[in-house]
Amino acid sequence: MTTAGLMRLQISAPDRIVLDGPALRIVAEAENGSFCLLPRHRDFAAALVPGLFEYTPDDAGERYLAVDEGLLVKSGADVFVSTRHAVVGDDLESLKRVVEEEFAALDERARAARAAVARLEADFARRFMKLSEHEHV
Repeated sequence: MTTAGLMRLQISAPDRIVLDGPALRIVAEAENGSFCLLPRHRDFAAALVPGLFEYTPDDAGERYLAVDEGLLVKSGADVFVSTRHAVVGDDLESLKRVVEEEFAALDERARAARAAVARLEADFARRFMKLSEHEHV
C-alpha cells in the first residue's frame, strides 16, 4: 500500500530485493532516452539500459542507483524494476566508489571464470588427443 501522492518503488535483482519503498519521482533511462515518472502518470513499461537511476523518496532529497539493463513496469501506484544488477548509493560520489568496487569484484570473478574455462578446454583437448592415440594403435 502507498500513501496518497506516492508510488511504491521495488527494485529487484535475481538474488535479492535491492529497494522497496516510497517514491515521489523516478528518473530512469530507456533505449530511446531518459524519462520521469510521477504518481499520477499512466501505466508504463520500458526496457532499461545500464546507467543511473534516480528517485526521490518521501523524506526529501534525491537518491541514486546504478542499474544494469532491465525492465521497469508502472502499474497504478506500483513501480517494479527487475534488473540483473543494481548498486545503491547515498550520493553520486559514494555511488561511484561502490560501482568501481563492484566492477573490480565482477572483473576478478570473470577472470577466474575464464581461467576455469581455459583449464577445462585444455583438459578436454588432452583427453581427446589421448583417445585419438588409443584408437590408432
